[in-house]
Amino acid sequence: MMTLEVQIQSLIYSLVFGMFISMIFNFFYKYLFNKRKIIKILSTELFIISSVLLYFLLLVKINNGIISYYLFISIILGFVIGNKKTKILRFKKAKATN
Repeated sequence: MMTLEVQIQSLIYSLVFGMFISMIFNFFYKYLFNKRKIIKILSTELFIISSVLLYFLLLVKINNGIISYYLFISIILGFVIGNKKTKILRFKKAKATN
């Protein structure tokens, strides 16, 4: 059983981690959706494995690795919020290079 303080820390960490993953996703967008199939597969696998590993390693430090459904909801919410913000930067960067 987790205390309320640990649950709040886990929830905030998951929200911030979702925003971080969104930022990394938009930064590596051109590699994740590359036309060359081998680059696309390798970059997607690397992105997924490193993201999940980082999340669980830090979650073990916060709450001994206890996973709850609201943590996944918090990650998704953080990703959506972060994606709205960082997508704007990706399109501005694409316009500047064209």
